[in-house]
Amino acid sequence: MTSQPLGGAARRRGRRAAATLGAVSAGLLVLSACDQPTPIATLTLGDESVHTEAECHDDLNQQRVQECVKEKPSETIELPQGEILRVGVDPEIADTGWALWIDGRPATPQYKKTYFTFPNAGDLFSAQPGQAPQKSLTISIVEQNKEGTEYKGVWNFTLENPDA
Repeated sequence: MTSQPLGGAARRRGRRAAATLGAVSAGLLVLSACDQPTPIATLTLGDESVHTEAECHDDLNQQRVQECVKEKPSETIELPQGEILRVGVDPEIADTGWALWIDGRPATPQYKKTYFTFPNAGDLFSAQPGQAPQKSLTISIVEQNKEGTEYKGVWNFTLENPDA
């Protein structure tokens, strides 16, 4: 039996199949290069909420955490005197533990809950005698172990003082 050369239709089908396979492969490569979303942290004051993904995420060393808490926050919320600040974190963050840092410095012990309430949070703006109250501050949620030796993520927010 002799083989016959491929006809024009068969060659076109082969090229289309190869092109389709190439397009699917390229699409999968692009999707695999995308970053996975990080867990979300949320601040709520009254009926207003803001949330954000992490500024930095995954195993972080102390130096990287110090850099991350200084990054400009993407979300801002006003915190008037007498308001209650509510912080919510994804369960993944709560499993590790988290603490609040104010203007780049640790300010609370570690929490292992997904939700925490801070009454009189407006007191964060309290000035020392003879100084004007701050107009804004950066509050960071830092995912960390209890000892503060292992860090996984940093979420930054700006709190603005409408009374200043």
